[in-house]
Amino acid sequence: MADKSAKSAKNVAGKYYVDTNCISCGQCVDIAGDFFATDKDGGMYVKAQPNSEEGMALCEQALSNCPVEAIGNDV
Repeated sequence: MADKSAKSAKNVAGKYYVDTNCISCGQCVDIAGDFFATDKDGGMYVKAQPNSEEGMALCEQALSNCPVEAIGNDV
């Protein structure tokens, strides 16, 4: 489970976030590239929050496929 107290500073505000335990595997970007991005140092972050059921489904798929559970979805 992602650590809400260890959110990456680059995440946009909202329900979804990436924490500092991320290993930068890139699966979240591959699955939901409209919402996740890689920063210049290789870290992952949420660049946009979903505003549709389809977007939320993609973010949930990215969350469930994260190998280190670094994606969270709480507020």
